[in-house]
Amino acid sequence: MKGLSLGSWKTRLALIGVLGAVPSPCTAQGASQPGDRHLEGIVLDQQALPISGAQIVVTEQQGDLRKTAVSSTVRFRIDGLVPAVYEVRVAAPGFALKIETVDLRTAPDATLEIRLETGRITEQVIVTPARSEQRLGDVPASVTVMDSEEIRRSPAVVADDVLRQIPTFSLFRRTSSLSSHPTSQGVSLRGIGPSGTSRTLVLIDDVPFNDPFGGWVYWTRVPLMSVDRMELVNGSTSSLYGNYAMGGVINIMTRQPERRTVEIKPQYGSKTSPKVDFFASDQWNRLGLSVEGSLFNTDGYPVVAESERGPIDNNATVDYRNVTGKFQYTTDRVSAFARGGYFTEDRVNAKVGEVNDTRWTTASGGVRILLPDTSTLQGRLFVDDQTFHATFLAVTNAATTRDVVRLATDQTVPVKGVGGMVQWSKTIGTSHVFSAGTDWRWVDGDSIDDSFIAATPTVIVGVTQAAVQTTHRVAGGTQRISGAFVQDVFTPVPKLAISLSARVDGWRNYDAHNLETTVSTGQPTANNNPALPDKDDTVVSPRAGAIYHFNDRVSAWGDFGLGFRAPTLNELYRQFSIFPVITRGNDQLGPERLKGGEVGVNVAPAQNVTIRTTWFDNRVKDAVGNVTIGTNLQQRRNLGLTRIWGIQTDVEYHLGLFWRLSGGYLYDHARVEENPENPALVGNTLAQVPSHRWSWQVAYANPRYATVGVGFQFVGRQFDDDLNLRVVPPAALAEAGYDPSIEPGLPQYAVVDLFASKGFGPNTEVFFGVQNLFDQKYFVQTNPSTFGTPRLVSAGVRLRFAGR
Repeated sequence: MKGLSLGSWKTRLALIGVLGAVPSPCTAQGASQPGDRHLEGIVLDQQALPISGAQIVVTEQQGDLRKTAVSSTVRFRIDGLVPAVYEVRVAAPGFALKIETVDLRTAPDATLEIRLETGRITEQVIVTPARSEQRLGDVPASVTVMDSEEIRRSPAVVADDVLRQIPTFSLFRRTSSLSSHPTSQGVSLRGIGPSGTSRTLVLIDDVPFNDPFGGWVYWTRVPLMSVDRMELVNGSTSSLYGNYAMGGVINIMTRQPERRTVEIKPQYGSKTSPKVDFFASDQWNRLGLSVEGSLFNTDGYPVVAESERGPIDNNATVDYRNVTGKFQYTTDRVSAFARGGYFTEDRVNAKVGEVNDTRWTTASGGVRILLPDTSTLQGRLFVDDQTFHATFLAVTNAATTRDVVRLATDQTVPVKGVGGMVQWSKTIGTSHVFSAGTDWRWVDGDSIDDSFIAATPTVIVGVTQAAVQTTHRVAGGTQRISGAFVQDVFTPVPKLAISLSARVDGWRNYDAHNLETTVSTGQPTANNNPALPDKDDTVVSPRAGAIYHFNDRVSAWGDFGLGFRAPTLNELYRQFSIFPVITRGNDQLGPERLKGGEVGVNVAPAQNVTIRTTWFDNRVKDAVGNVTIGTNLQQRRNLGLTRIWGIQTDVEYHLGLFWRLSGGYLYDHARVEENPENPALVGNTLAQVPSHRWSWQVAYANPRYATVGVGFQFVGRQFDDDLNLRVVPPAALAEAGYDPSIEPGLPQYAVVDLFASKGFGPNTEVFFGVQNLFDQKYFVQTNPSTFGTPRLVSAGVRLRFAGR
């Protein structure tokens, strides 16, 4: 392969320093031994332009020799082949799969020119909805797939900002993880259960990614540069994935190791210090190694409205480091991996002295085996060791000058967790694909809180008021969740596919405690309870779905199922404050239960056009929400019943080879239907759920010239509280350019993003991006009024070094 060579001794030593010292197998294992034959070629589109990033898999038909490569703008080459007949499979996003046969029994080499045709969107192969490979067009579920090219065309520097172009995706608050507290980064799909805790299971390569204590997601941990695709499944998938998947699943799939490859992506932008992403990998026959990571430090930006800002308000900043190493071993029958990573994040939360930091070490491993009867057996094991720390401040004069602040709570949350899964799958006859499996997770954690009050007499040093510690509190426990599932994908006739699945889960909270002492005396307080009652429950989650293909362009589908989510240790035992409101945990919380269904129609009026429309209706019983129980006091409670129904429409159009247009709209009707504890909430809109969201993107990508993308996002009015009463003050509304007349909730807004890049040869790409191009000020919360991400401009270069 031509390009920037890694053949010199200096660059070889540099690569070894990046990847680590790893012994290189001398020969491929199995019946066939590497020989002196080779295969080379180039992958082109219909206009004879080279395609970069296509995955090329060469497999010996009568043996177990298997080799891979990735296409670029120059010829690929695969060495070490033995005399045999090979199947060559070539796959690239947006193109139909191409399979060719090459005979190297007598010829020492072969040269291929592989032409790919534009493929239908429904031909994409995905794995998440059924925990096994299926064509997108055969799945009875609402699924959105973002491939690596879409991710590269986004100007976003963190993963949640990339995913915001999907209307069904939102975090608890309408702001980026660049400036939001980690505990507010829980995912809500279609407005199901919006809070800091996710009702969506997030996976990285099928390994759980949610915070083990609170369920939220650290989006800064996602290694964007090495993401191959993101599969997003709307709707309950508890019948397969159990807890956390009540509202859906997001599976982030990372790229495979490549032969002698180093990529680095430095960039610099407004309000940020340099960000560096890197990926390095190598392959030795069947063993692959990769190292990836991100380093980023923002200068930050103020979030409190200027009309309410005081001396205590400063910039919201984040400084994070994320490094992951992965070993992978692959044969025709066995695929195994081991991964380890370290993540550190430090934030300033836009107030003097209010900070939080996280240290997180992870390890995981897995194996997938093709058994002699052609069934597959796979397993995963993962371990988490994390410590979260945060301070919460009280603003003494929040309603006036905001110039005095004191420490209210200093909180540390150490957490340990371990989990795993085993799954067996087999094709039975010609019409059944059967799967069965089990998974489990164990989490132990405490919220260690030191509470403070103002000193007497009041002492002010600068803008910080002295504080005296009053209580020390250790609250937490252990949670164990395990489940087993079965699934059958049945195709009685070629046009009809039926999916039946069911799962039983058991969860138990034990060793729970609330140890609270008065610091001045060392004596227990009235709230002290060293042995809170154990809680346990068993939940069954069935699901039935079907899809019918009227022809190759029109299909209709529907599903109905049950889901559940057990409360997290965070909801049970941890309290927090966003001054002046304090939110308490509740050790009496029970599980949330969902009953819901969908009906959808997929239409492909032309080869490159797909239109998908889905109606959904979900009823959530005992949803956990933050309920107002007193002045500036909330507690997590099980609400009676909420209903979330609406319509989702997605359109995607590939215009020729270079243009791509896509868009989506979501109408969300989310209301409290029953609440015996507080009937005043009945009829209210769920906080943080807008009724209207839509987005569109236009991209032009021509390797001869440039890549340009424009994105637009609109988010409608939403409420900031369960009572639907909080308002944005007139002065803050006028500051943001809105009509200063007071209405409850946060006003609607729209933002435009821009991205452009230009390649210079196969190894260099220069790019430029702008988020929130017109610097639209949009509100995130009230009391005080805070804004979302301002205009962020960034530019950089992506460098790729590759050798044979």
